[in-house]
Amino acid sequence: MKFYLTLKSKNKKTGPIPVSTSSADTCPPACPLQGSGCYAEHGPLSMHWRNVAGDLGGTWQGLLSAVRALPSDQLWRHNQAGDLPGDGDYIDPHMLAELVEANKGKRGWTYTHKPVDGANVGNNCSVQSANYHGFTVNLSANNLEHADRLADLEIGPVVTLLPQEVHGRTNLHTPAGRRVVVCPATHMADVSCATCALCQVRDRKVIVGFPAHGATARKASLLATPTPRS
Repeated sequence: MKFYLTLKSKNKKTGPIPVSTSSADTCPPACPLQGSGCYAEHGPLSMHWRNVAGDLGGTWQGLLSAVRALPSDQLWRHNQAGDLPGDGDYIDPHMLAELVEANKGKRGWTYTHKPVDGANVGNNCSVQSANYHGFTVNLSANNLEHADRLADLEIGPVVTLLPQEVHGRTNLHTPAGRRVVVCPATHMADVSCATCALCQVRDRKVIVGFPAHGATARKASLLATPTPRS
């Protein structure tokens, strides 16, 4: 596993905040987007991701040092590509706890597709602990039904993939009636993660939805079916 922290992102949707990248070996086989719609596998980000896996990437301890050095109250995103530390589907509890500690006094957040339900008790506990201690880990759902199942776990906030045709201020709810807010940065030119920070709010009640995008949006969109009801 290799890691890299960009201190000032040039991504318009993220805004000029620090963002990290983890090598692809942190990605869980359980994630159905691998090879079937993952936005990070294509475009400029894919080139950076490959470089992180090569000479650009550094050690976990190097990433922790960089996070600790961030200014107090700094908003930052962990993993514009990659997932939580640990090979494959596994979340390494010690490594995640180290990141939570390094994040103290900062406002870090991330997303995970690693399995946290069923027999994945260790992953479940690790995510719950991270959220409890101030590092926001969003559970990534494949569709609205999956979002309800993850929300029922009550271990962290939830985000979900949406069909690519979903845009703007569409009124969406999950089958269980939970409100879904379409990520403002996907449809508002003057909004970015730096100005929104909704995904960093670990005790929020709404689910944040991301319409499938990028070169393989059609493949990703298939995972988000059936089309959400309004």
